[in-house]
Amino acid sequence: MPDTELNILRESLDLLILKSLSGGPKHGYAIAEWIEQATQTVLMVDEGTLYPALHRLARKRLVVTEWGLSENNRRAKFYAIAPAGRALLRAHTPIWHRYAEGIAIALRSATETAR
Repeated sequence: MPDTELNILRESLDLLILKSLSGGPKHGYAIAEWIEQATQTVLMVDEGTLYPALHRLARKRLVVTEWGLSENNRRAKFYAIAPAGRALLRAHTPIWHRYAEGIAIALRSATETAR
C-alpha cells in the first residue's frame, strides 16, 4: 500500500481517536467501542491497530496517559486529549468533512465510459 494511503488511513484513525476522547478520558477498549458505535459498526478497530495509534498520538503529545481502574475494577491505561490534540481535531475535522463529501459526490456521479 502506498504511503499516501497509509497516511489517509492513519490520520483518519487519529481523528476518530481524538474525537472519542473529546468527551473525556477513556481506556483503549472504550475507545474501540466508541469508534464501533459512532460509526454504526462500519469501522471496527482491533488492538493491533489501536494501541500503536495511541502510542503514536502520545509521542506527538496529542494525548496524555494516566493509569487508573476500569469499570470492572481492573488496572488500565487511560488516554485523554491534550490541548494540542484538541486543536488538531478542531482544525482537521472540517477538512475531512470536505474530503469525505467530495469522495461521496464522485462515487455517486455517473461515470463516462472510455472510448
